Amino acid sequence: MPDIAMRARREILRTFAARPLYRHTLIGPVPADVQLRVGERWPGDPKRGAAILAGDIELAGELVRNPSPVWFPAGVGPEWLAAWHGFTWLADLVSVGASTRDAIRALVRSWLAENGSWHPVAWRSDVLATRLVAWIVHLDEIASRDADRPLRRAVLTSLTRQLRHLARTATWELTGAARICALKGLIVGLIAFGRSEQRITRALRAFERELALQILPDGGHLSRSPSAQLAVLRDLIETRAALRAGRIEVPRALQDAIERMAPMLRFFRHGDRRLALFNNSVEEDAVLVDLVLSRSETKGRAPSQAPHSGYQRLQAGNSLVIVDTGDPPPPGFDRRAHAGALSFELSHGRERIIVNCGGYRGIKTAWQRVTRASAAHSVLVVGDTNAVEIRDDGSLGNTPHPVRYDRAEEGGHQWVAASHDGYRSRLGLVYSRELYLADDGEDLRGEDKVTGRSGVDFAVRFHLHPAIEAALAENGGGATLRLGSGSVWLLRAAGAAMSLGESIYLGSGEARKTQQVVLSGTTGPTGALVRWAIQRQSGGSGPA
Repeated sequence: MPDIAMRARREILRTFAARPLYRHTLIGPVPADVQLRVGERWPGDPKRGAAILAGDIELAGELVRNPSPVWFPAGVGPEWLAAWHGFTWLADLVSVGASTRDAIRALVRSWLAENGSWHPVAWRSDVLATRLVAWIVHLDEIASRDADRPLRRAVLTSLTRQLRHLARTATWELTGAARICALKGLIVGLIAFGRSEQRITRALRAFERELALQILPDGGHLSRSPSAQLAVLRDLIETRAALRAGRIEVPRALQDAIERMAPMLRFFRHGDRRLALFNNSVEEDAVLVDLVLSRSETKGRAPSQAPHSGYQRLQAGNSLVIVDTGDPPPPGFDRRAHAGALSFELSHGRERIIVNCGGYRGIKTAWQRVTRASAAHSVLVVGDTNAVEIRDDGSLGNTPHPVRYDRAEEGGHQWVAASHDGYRSRLGLVYSRELYLADDGEDLRGEDKVTGRSGVDFAVRFHLHPAIEAALAENGGGATLRLGSGSVWLLRAAGAAMSLGESIYLGSGEARKTQQVVLSGTTGPTGALVRWAIQRQSGGSGPA
């Protein structure tokens, strides 16, 4: 559906659904109970559950203490509100133990009393779908069949109304990963309440259309985000589980998508079992990543390259390098994408060394723009500008022509070369990067080159993980990088002046101060060429 038509349809829905009459259109028969037990149970975090009981609600990077009013506290961001109304945190409360039952009942009763009418966030199709699945999965914890019959009846009444609304909006209200989430919720709800085979088939067809659009041939998600990769794969696994519970044949397209996506999720994992930080991703929970991969029921190994998703993976010895060699996501999938083309991350064993700054979770628009900028990535930045324009509405503009790349391997040695022209129209420069990883994994070398105009400032940035202790050598010829394990690496460079600067790391979900090594200079008559190497030092110490 074209964007203009979709926006018009949203406005019509918003206008109609906001009227008191709309809630009456959702009234209909209410089944005595769910017909089937469907939905995957995911483990909760007892610490988060205890914090919620204490009134500390930390969601989407924002902490709200004792929210008042409970469901719509003043000043919160829409992502916090969406997570609060999505009820995935029910698993955290349940994990604390049976003592939380009264709190769970009280919160659900409160939601039922205050959210019977449509709200643009609380009833948004992905939020509604997430809540619907959470309530179905934890229905017995919310209200048991025998002891809580009135509450159970009220929950079932609300669920059927929410499902009717979701059936009207799931296929079109949102785009991207959110639409897959909405359709998952619709399918789970239809199966749980024993709806007709025709309705389930219609929802599955819409779901399959989204899979064809959003899941690339190499298994990556169209957003090019590792965090989105995890979320979408989890939604696909939940959908498959619901179909199996309903004894409905799993579409080949769904099974194929799972089998392609799981190896790509492995592709994005560093040695600490968490995810790389590209395109608004955070590390994510290693246990959850493990569980999603386990429930995918696939054994496919991480590929060495993902040509459709636009990433390369160099692995030798205990070292891993992941490189962004792809084009920006297309319109509709680019609202959180980063201007990080040709950036890379380096880890050794379980320790991250070179990183990108990560995705921001919170309400500060300025921080969102900062973390999306090219300068928040381990890459060369020209003129302190972004390689891709980030518009005020969050979408990308003036994107580079297709990023070009090449890869070669010989005797365990690996090379990747890539280039883009994202700076050509504004600054008259083309950027290329070559990376080489030795067969033992302890020697990473790079060459960053810009060709074109002279007199333009540039900086090659190497953002360091907070666990890294960095120091410049006295002669200015290098920087020692001491890892938490005691291992020492030396970063040397030629063609630019080396300095240490402040940076920030958001990959762990909170802002942490860290450092960055910066190689700065100014282009000459034909541009600039910077060569550098990051090598592990024997004996655990660097130069004086």
